[in-house]
Amino acid sequence: MLYGQISIDPEVMSGTPVFAGTRVPVQTLFDYIEGGDDLAEFLDDYPSVSREAAIAVLQMAKASLTSEKLLHANFAGRKPAA
Repeated sequence: MLYGQISIDPEVMSGTPVFAGTRVPVQTLFDYIEGGDDLAEFLDDYPSVSREAAIAVLQMAKASLTSEKLLHANFAGRKPAA
């Protein structure tokens, strides 16, 4: 399945969400940011991912975390992680 710039295919990386057309897990982008690296560093290390694709994924994450409707649909009733 294709979700914008994210592809999920059981035959590619066992269904791990990846940047469309690559084998680069989307999680890797968030790991870089969490580790203090900037977008340029990620793009240098993964040249198969375009800047536009990375920005689109970040915008998807932003939209899902700043929309009350999406937050409610995805997280309502769940206990916070310890």
